[in-house]
Amino acid sequence: MEARINLMANELAGKFGKRFANASTVITESPLPKATQELVSLRASQINGCGFCTDMHTKDAAAAGETAVRLNLVAAWREATVFTEAERAALAFTEEGTRIADTHHGVSDETWAQVRKHYDDDQIAALVCLVGMINAANRMNVIARTPAGSYEPGMFDSYKN
Repeated sequence: MEARINLMANELAGKFGKRFANASTVITESPLPKATQELVSLRASQINGCGFCTDMHTKDAAAAGETAVRLNLVAAWREATVFTEAERAALAFTEEGTRIADTHHGVSDETWAQVRKHYDDDQIAALVCLVGMINAANRMNVIARTPAGSYEPGMFDSYKN
């Protein structure tokens, strides 16, 4: 597969990408657990069919010590016993926040209550922002047909200030 356009090589998209990466730093430095951040990013990317982001977040999570079992079960998290109740709430939130058009109301009150039970306001704010950011990244990469497989953990660190 070949990309329609290399967004990282394009001057305008490169400027946007740098700002996008800097905005995401607020989330990565938030109190939302790093493992949860990667699981959420991976699940949204799977739903959206974004190979590049699926590759990136699988590799980043593995590099941070996430187990292969948990990474392999993200797509089937409801049937898996390896996720905490808090992670399950975040994954449900991610699915509902990603599939907005399917539900016509976004995140359900039931899922919101589960997220509220496990996370404080700053963590919830980070979760909301993360779901928005990963969905935006997925859409850009799917539209551009950015191929998966070449990502190396840390390769975009230079984009952050």
